[in-house]
Amino acid sequence: MESRAGLAAAPRALPYYVAFSQLLGLTVVATTGAWLGLYRGGIAWEGALQFNAHPLCMVIGLIFLQGDALLVYRVFRNEPRRTTKVLHGLLHVFAFIIALVGMVAVFDYHREQGYADLYSLHSWCGILGFVLYFVQWLVGFSLFLFPGAAFSLRSRYRPQHIFFGAAIFLLSVGTALLGLKEALLFKLGARYSTFEAEGVLANVLGLLLVGFGGTVLYILTRPDWKRPPQAEEQALSMDFKTLTEGDSPSSQ
Repeated sequence: MESRAGLAAAPRALPYYVAFSQLLGLTVVATTGAWLGLYRGGIAWEGALQFNAHPLCMVIGLIFLQGDALLVYRVFRNEPRRTTKVLHGLLHVFAFIIALVGMVAVFDYHREQGYADLYSLHSWCGILGFVLYFVQWLVGFSLFLFPGAAFSLRSRYRPQHIFFGAAIFLLSVGTALLGLKEALLFKLGARYSTFEAEGVLANVLGLLLVGFGGTVLYILTRPDWKRPPQAEEQALSMDFKTLTEGDSPSSQ
């Protein structure tokens, strides 16, 4: 039987925080669907209900799936790094595709209804986050999944990749909160201050979004919860560095 002595055990509290984040994330998606179903008439791809595909797709893609993609390196601590990279990249691909559907839905709806595009702070933040997300994925794929990138370039860019990943996720959560408030003010107006049922449910959804975003960021920023480097990964990294940069004892 193969020994598991070399496998790093997960920190005791980490699985509970990850489970809590998933509970919050699924509750966010379910509450978004309930809000749209109960108070916005449901979802369709044509007519007035096409707009409702936008918030649901953006929540699923740029919040829930993006958050899960960021957690991959905390959850899968002993799997081969290449496998973890592929899973991380695939989750981001799924998130981008679903978010793209949401973007198409809102632009189609605005065109059909004759509404202006890209005039609100929500839309500006949304476009910025969407473009940054796409660029982040392209650069990450080119450097970390596509073979041939220099080891030194990967090492220099990795801190920026991690920072922008967390920043874009935080921007996505903030943009969702802006869009939620905008939707409530458009429909409820002054009635928002009378504690109408839709407003209360949407406020709960906003708190859930903050809770999910905060939990994911807390997991990411705990230094003792980072994926530990494995011996074979360190050896491969050194071999790759030697081959690409000539960094070997004999060359010094």
